[in-house]
Amino acid sequence: MKKITYKISLFLILAFAISSCTEQYVFQNTDFESALVVEGTITNELKNQTIRLSQVYQLEESGPRFEKGASVFVLDDKGNEYQFTEKDTVYESITPFKAEPGRKYQLKIKTREGKNYTSDEQILTTETKIDNLTATVENVGGERGVQINVNSFDPNNTSKYYRYEYTETYKIIAPMWDSREAIIVDIPADPGNPIEGTPPSPASEVIVVRPRNKETKTCFSSKKSNEIILNNTNSLSEDRVHFPVRFISNQNYIITNRYTIFVKQYVQSLAAYTYYKTLKELSSSGSVLSPKQPGFFYGNMRSVENPTEKVIGFFEVSAVSSERIFFNYADLFPNEPLPPYYETDCNIRDFVDCIGDPPCAGVQLRTVIRSRELVHFSSNLSSYGLVKPACGDCTTFSSNIVPPFWID
Repeated sequence: MKKITYKISLFLILAFAISSCTEQYVFQNTDFESALVVEGTITNELKNQTIRLSQVYQLEESGPRFEKGASVFVLDDKGNEYQFTEKDTVYESITPFKAEPGRKYQLKIKTREGKNYTSDEQILTTETKIDNLTATVENVGGERGVQINVNSFDPNNTSKYYRYEYTETYKIIAPMWDSREAIIVDIPADPGNPIEGTPPSPASEVIVVRPRNKETKTCFSSKKSNEIILNNTNSLSEDRVHFPVRFISNQNYIITNRYTIFVKQYVQSLAAYTYYKTLKELSSSGSVLSPKQPGFFYGNMRSVENPTEKVIGFFEVSAVSSERIFFNYADLFPNEPLPPYYETDCNIRDFVDCIGDPPCAGVQLRTVIRSRELVHFSSNLSSYGLVKPACGDCTTFSSNIVPPFWID
């Protein structure tokens, strides 16, 4: 979500500086206009709530600039004040709290330059829980795969507007794993001992094959959704959700073994939904040089001292519900071939440890072992079979730590 907001904030600032033209134009960023970017969703979960503040950034900058040194707090209509403190790249509430039904909440910000910003008052939306998640085999756009659907129902017909986020986690098993690893041990030069009759010997590199000292066969990777996922039930006779939140091709390696997805459903106000819908449309509108120039896009944040100052972002108070589902590839695709692995080239490279003409490859063998360009898969006397690291050691691109929520 944050990546999209930063992208759009840059898009909007560029839109101020570019006028419609038909001739080729070399862009010069001389009219860059700074603006505060606010991302904040307070929920009905009892937790340390977070607010993200940043400044839009220019083309030549590598990324967003976190707004440091601000005073941030949320005020409710009963005079309760929830203070936030700077932590890493967010502002986090000092104490856990949750939004209560019927209460009005307002975000207040004072930057280290002394500028004050406030949001419109927001109230908690209707709490509508996810009934369940389902995983079914479907064809989408001519592609066969797994469709993850969210199911929920609001009998009061008051929720209407929904936003979704998910985190997916999957097990990875290295297909060319061996319980041993190959390392290079440096043997220093020995000057010898003429008295004892031992001759001198030069420094050398010895290949040692030893048991691995950590888990490298089974790993777990997690990824968060990075797009705006919205749904509404306005066109339906009842507020019933059956929404496809995620589609995964049956050729995607992430479902090869065991997979889980954790989905959050945010019930939004009409204003919040409209903001995110517009944000999503802008993020997919193409080049900033396209004829479609939207102008500045306001949320519900404003400057106290200067009403005309441009502020990007939205502060919402949203009821959230979450659910998790696990499945194995074999559950949905029994007796079918597994998807291609993360690394498609898992062929064994054979080396003979000797010096001289091929098939001798002692120098090259030591080079690839030392650099970990290849890792051990098999060995016998002076012959070694090596594979790419991702094929034999999943920790080269994933984590061997089992997530606390994981269930096999």
